[in-house]
Amino acid sequence: MEPILELKHINYAYHSLEGETKALTDISFSVSPGEFVAIVGPSGCGKSTLLSIICGLIEAEDGQVKLNGDALRKSSTNIGYMLQHDHLFEWRTVYHNVLLGLEIRHMLSARSREYAHELLQLYGLKQFENAKPSELSGGMRQRAALIRTLVLDPDILLLDEPFSALDYQTRLSVCDDIGQILRNAHKTAVLVTHDLSEAVSLADRVVVLTARPASIAKIIPITFELETDTPMHRRNAPEFKHYFNIIWKELNTNG
Repeated sequence: MEPILELKHINYAYHSLEGETKALTDISFSVSPGEFVAIVGPSGCGKSTLLSIICGLIEAEDGQVKLNGDALRKSSTNIGYMLQHDHLFEWRTVYHNVLLGLEIRHMLSARSREYAHELLQLYGLKQFENAKPSELSGGMRQRAALIRTLVLDPDILLLDEPFSALDYQTRLSVCDDIGQILRNAHKTAVLVTHDLSEAVSLADRVVVLTARPASIAKIIPITFELETDTPMHRRNAPEFKHYFNIIWKELNTNG
């Protein structure tokens, strides 16, 4: 199966009047269709920078990013990006917040509007369509932000610490919720997170980065023998501690 995403020998540095600060060194990995990959590493190592390169917000100094076999700039692959904060606009209803990306991309149609209603129904926000964001809990706001991304039908979803603004209990619940949504929708996803438990509970593979300038310390496949493989069930499985300790050791060896 051809990878949906390939990174080959990516290098990147920040430049300022004080000089050059290397951020990423020789980053190479691929992501298969339907796969969930988590990226972890020490604070400030360049995890979010890597996501920005994947989606084309910034350009790598060296190396290649390919989407479905095509160079990033030539690819028609649809990328969805979910940020740390939900960025819902208070002057718009939940439904009209969900439509925002469609409006910006000039993709609003009778079918896309209907699809937005279907997603709100499917993920438990139908009764809040006409509510303002301030009327929603933190977890519901993040679900609305995810629906706003999913309604664009992205081929690959980039998640930049999407649960970090939530309190711990809500974070666990929303992580489980969104993890199941993405798996049930067979979405390809790349998650950046500081939370090792989050990475183990969600991912098929975990890419461990070293301290800046970040390189790949190790890529760890994650498999659980579970009848129902959900983030919450993984946290309670015996394999969970094993994977957590492997990643923790890698970070402390290379951090």
